[in-house]
Amino acid sequence: MSAFAVSPSLPIHGPCISRSTSSTFVQRATPLVRSAPAPARWRAVATSRGEATSLGFANAYDDDQMWDIDSGRMSKIVCTIGPKTCDLESIEKLAETGMDIVRLNMSHGTHEWHKGVIDNVRQINAAGGFNLGILLDTKGPEVRSGDVKAPIKVKRGQRFVWTIRKDLDNFDESTVDVSYDDFINDVHVGDTLLVDGGMCSFLCTEKTDTDVISECIDGGTLTSRRHLNVRGKSASLPAITDKDWEDIKFGMNNNVDFYALSFVKHEDDVARLKEFLVDNECKALVLSKIESADAIHRLPQILKVSDGAMVARGDLGAEIPIEDVPLVQDEIVYINRTLRKPTIVATHMLESMITYPTPTRAEVADITEAVRQGADATMLSGETANGSFPYKALSVMATVAKSVVSRDSAMSQNDLFSPMTTPPQDDEPKDTRMDLAYAASTLASRLNVAAILVFTRVGNYAKLVASTRPRCPIIALTPDSDLVRRLTLFWGVKPYELEFSDDPEETIARAIDLLLEKGHTSSGDNIVITSDMLVKDKNTVNTIQVRRVR
Repeated sequence: MSAFAVSPSLPIHGPCISRSTSSTFVQRATPLVRSAPAPARWRAVATSRGEATSLGFANAYDDDQMWDIDSGRMSKIVCTIGPKTCDLESIEKLAETGMDIVRLNMSHGTHEWHKGVIDNVRQINAAGGFNLGILLDTKGPEVRSGDVKAPIKVKRGQRFVWTIRKDLDNFDESTVDVSYDDFINDVHVGDTLLVDGGMCSFLCTEKTDTDVISECIDGGTLTSRRHLNVRGKSASLPAITDKDWEDIKFGMNNNVDFYALSFVKHEDDVARLKEFLVDNECKALVLSKIESADAIHRLPQILKVSDGAMVARGDLGAEIPIEDVPLVQDEIVYINRTLRKPTIVATHMLESMITYPTPTRAEVADITEAVRQGADATMLSGETANGSFPYKALSVMATVAKSVVSRDSAMSQNDLFSPMTTPPQDDEPKDTRMDLAYAASTLASRLNVAAILVFTRVGNYAKLVASTRPRCPIIALTPDSDLVRRLTLFWGVKPYELEFSDDPEETIARAIDLLLEKGHTSSGDNIVITSDMLVKDKNTVNTIQVRRVR
C-alpha cells in the first residue's frame, strides 16, 4: 500500500510566495522545491531588502534596518501536563517560562485527575497574569499489545506470535495478545509491524485465523500495552471511539478550548465532531491530528474542514516512510497558512531532554525549521509530562523560537514574514477585511509600530491579521473571556479581555491603558488600530488608524 497519493497543487496568485506546480507527493514523496522568492514578498506589504514596495518603486534602504523593537517570540508553545507538572506551582512555573497552552493527554489519567489540572489552570488564569488555553487530546483508535508477566527480550531473527486469542495461560514467552480483533484482517504476509513507533519491528511471515506469526527484524524489550502500527497502513477502526466521546463530553463540561482529534482519516471524521460541538453550543476549535497514512491522501480536504492541525510525527513516522515525515510537515504548514489556520508541530522536538539537561543540535535545528516554516506552535510531550528537566526544555524551546524571529536580517528572504493567499473560490465571497489586515501590516512595517491593536468579538479579524505575519505583536482585544483563550494558539497574537464601550474613543483609551499596564507599549510609541466595530451606531465600518501613545 502506497503511503502517498498525488496531492493537487494549490494555486497561489499575485506577488505572494510562489510554489512549484508539480505534485508534492508521488509515491515516495518527490522532494518539495520552492521557487526563488519574487521581488515583492508581500502583496501591499514591503518587508525586504529594498526591492519592490507597496508603492511600486525601489527603496534605497533595507526595511529590516527599521526594526529596533524586540517583538519577542511569535510562535506559541503547547506543553503536555503529566505527573511531574500537574500541581498548581508547577503549572504556574511553566506559564512563567513560556507555556501558552496546556495539553491534556487523554491516553493517560482519569477524568478526576484531568479535572484537577483544569482547576489549577483556571486558578492561575483568574489571578490575572496569564490566559492559558486548554487543549484536550483524544486517545483515538489505538491498537495495543496485551499485558505480559515480565518484560520480554526479543532478538533479531526470533519467531514471535501476535494473537487475538484470549487463553493467556497457554501463551509461551514468544506470544502476546492484541487488543483489537480485526488486527488479524488488517495485517498481511510481508507487512512490517512496529512497536512503539519502531522501538522493535517484526516482519509478518505467516497468518492463521487467530495468529500473526512474525520474525523479529529489530530486537528490543517488550513490555505491557505497547502501541502497535503496521507500516503504511491505518487500522480499520472508527476515528472517534466510545472513550473519545466520553472524553469530549468531559471537555465540554469543563469548557476546554481546543480538541485535538487523533488518527483522523477523512474529513467526515472532523465534520462529525464539529457538528456535535455546534449542536451542544460549544465553540471549541477542532484540530486534526495528522498521524495516519490514510490522512495523507486527503490532506487538503481534511485541513479545509478543520479549525487547524497538529503534525503528530511519532505515529505518522510509524505509518509512512520516516524520510517523508519532514515533507508532510512542510506541506501541512503550507496548506494551513494558505487557509489562514494554525498548525502545531509535535513529537520528539526535545526528546533527549526527558533525560538530559541540554538538547542536541539536531533538536534545536528541528524547532528552528518548524518556526521558519511558519508553524503557529510547537509542542512538548514527555519533556514536560514526565521528563527530568521540564522547565529547561520549555526554556530552550522558547529561546530558540524567539531567536528565529528576532534575527530580522537573516529572515528577510525567508517565508516566515510573508503572507500566503489563495484566490477565492467561486462559492467563497472575498472577505474585504483581508485587505484591511494587509494594510495594517503595511503601516506596522513602515512606521515601526510597537503593536497592532485588533478589536474583535468573534476572533476572525485577529486571525486575518495574524495570517499576514507582521513583525510586531498583535494585541487582540475582546469582551469574550473564552475567545481570549482560543486566540492563544495563533501566531503573534496576545489576547486580552476588554469590555467595549458604546463610545469608540473610550474603548481605545481603555485599550491603550491596558497595553501600558502589560508593558506592550510606552509613551511616544506608535500603534496601529484596526477593527470593524469602532463606530457609535450598530453599522459595520472597517477602520484603520495610527496613534501615538501619550
